Amino acid sequence: MKDRNRKSAICNLQSAIRNILLLFLAASLLFSWRSLGAGEVYLLKEAGIRVLFEPPLEPAAKQLTNIYPGVKAELERIFGWDLNLTPSILLIKESKEFQQMIKNPLTVAFALPEKDLIVIDYSKMNIHPFTLRNIFKHELCHLLLHQHIRSVPLPRWLDEGVAQWVSDGIGDIILDQKRSRLNKVALRGRFISLDSLARGFPRREEDLILAYEESKSFVDYIIGKFGREGVLKVLEGMKQGESVHAAVLRACSVSFEDLEKGWQSSLRRKMTWFTYLSYNLYEILFSLAALITVYGSIRIMLKKRRRMKEEMEAET
Repeated sequence: MKDRNRKSAICNLQSAIRNILLLFLAASLLFSWRSLGAGEVYLLKEAGIRVLFEPPLEPAAKQLTNIYPGVKAELERIFGWDLNLTPSILLIKESKEFQQMIKNPLTVAFALPEKDLIVIDYSKMNIHPFTLRNIFKHELCHLLLHQHIRSVPLPRWLDEGVAQWVSDGIGDIILDQKRSRLNKVALRGRFISLDSLARGFPRREEDLILAYEESKSFVDYIIGKFGREGVLKVLEGMKQGESVHAAVLRACSVSFEDLEKGWQSSLRRKMTWFTYLSYNLYEILFSLAALITVYGSIRIMLKKRRRMKEEMEAET
């Protein structure tokens, strides 16, 4: 009886500490946000989530509480894992305020799994292909993965690749398929090694885009060869404490290094010069038009000079 009371007291104490920490987090978020120039901030706690927002974004906040149960159920069904946490979502109305937090013009949202926090630049939600639902699903996937994979590091490329997969290819940065870095790299064979993307992504814009594209492409490659079960087995192995290399070997019966080489080779086979030219047809035509214009201008200028010279010779 005493043990039961003791366990109950410990659980109550842990719950109280967690609530205090969450209140502290909410207060610190409000303070930092207000210091960036945001106006009055509201908190909507409903359907198992907390949404911090400015008054104009109240419809978006309510939309999040409406879609959360469905998005949560979809993720739990895909992975077979429960999402046992209460996410906090901070909706930012002005992009400049969001950029003061993240300092990257390509980023539209980010997650802080250690705080169960998602921050969204709502001003970007009307830019194709982003919607509040798919970007929310992407970020919520990060929280789910980190909730279950704790005993070993979750590589950043796997974290991002899986989140893009479950959200229909949507990342949390602005990508332009017509200007794909991966297509150029595949043609030249200058990939960023996945191991170098394990702890974090590069800050330089071109390399950052490539890191996101590689992450998505490699996860898609695993699914193409081994089905979605291949990816899920890798994640389950990591949940049980295996490194990503060991989990890949167990799930796919091939070493991580060989799998990465196979993926790179498959991209090189697909990316012929003809494919590359088709991806960049607009830029090529634009450049040709510019060259033709310059050539035409030079010809006109030379004709004028020749005519002036002939007129001067005729006068003399």
